[in-house]
Amino acid sequence: MPFRRDSRPAPDQIEAIIGPRATFDGRLRCDGSVRVDGTMEGGSIETLGNVLITAGARVMADIKAKTVSVAGGYKGTITADRVELLEGGRLWGTINVRTFLLDEGAHFDGQLVMQGAEGDQPLLLPRPAEGDAIPIGPAASVAALSDAVSEVAANEVAAEDVPGEPQAASNN
Repeated sequence: MPFRRDSRPAPDQIEAIIGPRATFDGRLRCDGSVRVDGTMEGGSIETLGNVLITAGARVMADIKAKTVSVAGGYKGTITADRVELLEGGRLWGTINVRTFLLDEGAHFDGQLVMQGAEGDQPLLLPRPAEGDAIPIGPAASVAALSDAVSEVAANEVAAEDVPGEPQAASNN
């Protein structure tokens, strides 16, 4: 039988095409890839494959896919492993993605949320437990060193003012 549910196409095989003179409004779900050459004015696209929005296409819908390539106009929320905003592509919205490619000549206005392993942020120090002493970081050490160097320099200048006489250290 040609329409069996257990015979699925390869994810990179284009299974659905919205032609250049077609307008679609609704929910599109499939296992293969989707190519949009026309207009999609609402709804969503969900696929295990890829979504290709060609240069003349306009899409205003949410997309969940493996890879989304945008060469036309797109507005909405994309959740994918990879998003490619190609030259001439215009994208407004939110992108939740593992990898992102932005070609020169493309336009992006929105929010990019990189997904993946959430590790420790290397620039943030852990917060000390209540009652623990607050550690002095590198910034405090630099300030203390700078003050010490300034004090030594001031003492050396004062010692040079009067030759032969010992100078008392002054704290300015």
